[in-house]
Amino acid sequence: DLKSEMNKTRKLPLKKDTRASDSSQEDAIDQWARRRKQFKDSKKCSSTGGSSINSTITEGSINSEDARSVDPGLYAENEDRGFYTENFHSASWVFRGDDVSPDNSPRCLSKRPRPVAIRERTVKIAKGTGNYPWGFRIQFSKPILVTEVDTNSAAEEAGLQVGDILIAVNGTDVTSMPHSEAANLARKGPDILTMIVGSDISRYPNTPRPTCRGYLHKRTQSAILKGWRKRWFVLKHNGYLHYYKHKKDEGKCRPLEVTKLEGAEIGVDTSLGKPFVFKCIPQAANRIFYFCATSNQEMKRWLEAMDKAVHPVHQNHVWVDVTLHNTTLPPLAIKNPECLGLLHQLDRSKDAWIQHYCILKDGCLYFYATLRSTPAQGGLYLQGYIVSEQSLGSRRSVIELKPPSEEFKTFYLCAENVNENKRWITALKASINKWLPLHQAIQDFMNRPLEETRM
Repeated sequence: DLKSEMNKTRKLPLKKDTRASDSSQEDAIDQWARRRKQFKDSKKCSSTGGSSINSTITEGSINSEDARSVDPGLYAENEDRGFYTENFHSASWVFRGDDVSPDNSPRCLSKRPRPVAIRERTVKIAKGTGNYPWGFRIQFSKPILVTEVDTNSAAEEAGLQVGDILIAVNGTDVTSMPHSEAANLARKGPDILTMIVGSDISRYPNTPRPTCRGYLHKRTQSAILKGWRKRWFVLKHNGYLHYYKHKKDEGKCRPLEVTKLEGAEIGVDTSLGKPFVFKCIPQAANRIFYFCATSNQEMKRWLEAMDKAVHPVHQNHVWVDVTLHNTTLPPLAIKNPECLGLLHQLDRSKDAWIQHYCILKDGCLYFYATLRSTPAQGGLYLQGYIVSEQSLGSRRSVIELKPPSEEFKTFYLCAENVNENKRWITALKASINKWLPLHQAIQDFMNRPLEETRM
């Protein structure tokens, strides 16, 4: 459709073309004026402009009504820019591309030859205690592949990931070495195991970020009113703790306060003489937060989630780097897109449909203001989403992108007509199907009889 429109524009008679009649020139000018008017009208209907992509796709409730609680570095911490990535960061995902045959294992854990890793890094693991002091498992394959990393192990703390390729162990190249020899190198080496590992997009699962939601009683510190108040708390995947007056306010109202947990001190508190109380002392605040849970189990749940937010593992999935690079490119410079064209996105806060030029590539939907806009305004990570056709209001054909959990956002998109919607739905389903939850990939792989070594 875009090509035909552009061809029509090229065919418009120019003033220098003396062969064109006056009437044809006037018709062309009128046609061009009508198109300009239609474009302006469509822009008026989506008067929210470029900011809409950020207000809709990024986590919108990051400003506090209480000025003292606003963290000036909050926006700088949003490394994903205008991307909505909550569901992606809530679990681990691996890329399997077009290799979706059930007879084969996912490409992320395949024994077939693979290209050279696109990123290498050094991992240093301090030797722990017990029979498996480093806390990870490698696979019998070439190259040697990490297939399991123990929770709370030295390997996990060092940032080793399932899917990492072993390139060197304690300075010795192991790319063509049997896995048993590599294991002996590690065992006979110093107490600090130094490995060079590589990752490609297929073998590098992302590190899930902590999340927790629920009611807690918060101790007020006002000079006028003192005591405990029940509030709805939400620990986001970016490590920020939000709280609201009621559960129903989440997503509809701004949080009463936003607190960054990275670097904070947390722990059980017994000074107040009340059970199930724990405290949080943020790194960038001169105050102490006291929380009270309803049970010991509930308190432990919050402490575990908050501890992960206090000590985050700062490692991006390779796909995050790829998508952030793609945002700097013009729309048509993204190679081999699975679908492209105009889509309208529903902004439910303003009850308006915002038009974008969209590019779909490997489970990511990029949003541009126009075909010629650079960079991208933002996008959606679609891993785990379910695509279906729904009716919404006066529109009988709308694309619904539904997340696997109610805590994440549902998105509604609409193309120019029903046939275009169907084309997008087919492409979206195929694109999402290129990704597999890590636990499922590991389970499929572990069901096969392969020799492994525990480290």
